[in-house]
Amino acid sequence: MAGDGKVTTQSHNKRPTRWHIAVFLAPAVLVYTAIMIIPLFGTLQFSLFQEVERLQVFVGLDNFKTLFGDPNWSKSFWNALANNAWFFVIHMLVQNPIGILLAAILASPHLRMAAFYRTAIFIPTILSFVIVGFAWKLILSPIWGISPDLLQMIGLKSLFAPWLGKEAYALTTLALVSVWQFVGIPMMLIYAALLTIPDEVLEAAECDGITGMKQFWKIKLPLILPSIGIISVLTFVANFNAFDLIYTTQGALAGPNFATDILGTFMFRTFFGFQLQLGDPNMGATIASAMFFVILIGVCIYLFGIQSRMRRYQF
Repeated sequence: MAGDGKVTTQSHNKRPTRWHIAVFLAPAVLVYTAIMIIPLFGTLQFSLFQEVERLQVFVGLDNFKTLFGDPNWSKSFWNALANNAWFFVIHMLVQNPIGILLAAILASPHLRMAAFYRTAIFIPTILSFVIVGFAWKLILSPIWGISPDLLQMIGLKSLFAPWLGKEAYALTTLALVSVWQFVGIPMMLIYAALLTIPDEVLEAAECDGITGMKQFWKIKLPLILPSIGIISVLTFVANFNAFDLIYTTQGALAGPNFATDILGTFMFRTFFGFQLQLGDPNMGATIASAMFFVILIGVCIYLFGIQSRMRRYQF
């Protein structure tokens, strides 16, 4: 009898196998593997080969040595990487703070028509890169654009310049256009994070006389730091994968004089070729692999160096 009771207790303590989790995850895992994982490993493998007499020959890391050591390649690579870094910095310093500010304003219970404002700010996010690129190219055109007339109306016509045609301004201008298009994403994520803060915490702060902006800086901001960290990572990944806006407005050559060239356009020209430049799929895969490792290093720095320090702010 005692033995039977022991067997019964063990059978009750044994957890049932949750097959339904695998069933529900399987479609997403299969699709992600087919369109992301397999192409990724294929690209990494392709970067280790070179075409010799129409045959793929394994060369190890020679392509990476060429990319980083050959002046004909390294100059373009480091220029594109530096432009990518500046593109990211503009988004971090302009887009995300504006998104946080807008979210704080929209989360105010005293604001009327908040739903309308949220929708209006988020609409550019769902627009096509092609539409946004061509529209802003027309707006900023010194010949038929409306920006000179708008600046003249407010007495600032002297500030106008062909921003997309000058090396010093082109990349920053396109970064600000991208900020305009995607500021709705950090706004909505921070807005959702603000809504998750318990009312009891805010009521306790009000009882202590902490209200308005003081409440935001001392109470709300520390509580949404994990969300800000996630937004920073998403911004980093998105900007180092950028391609569409630059290609739409400046073309594959990313003019003027490669001033707006980023890793995406550099990889596109190398892989597929452009005008008189012949395509080199192996070197294109090498650049794509370098992009992957740059993003991987950045994400790892966040996960292991920053996120662990912000966990104390989570509930």
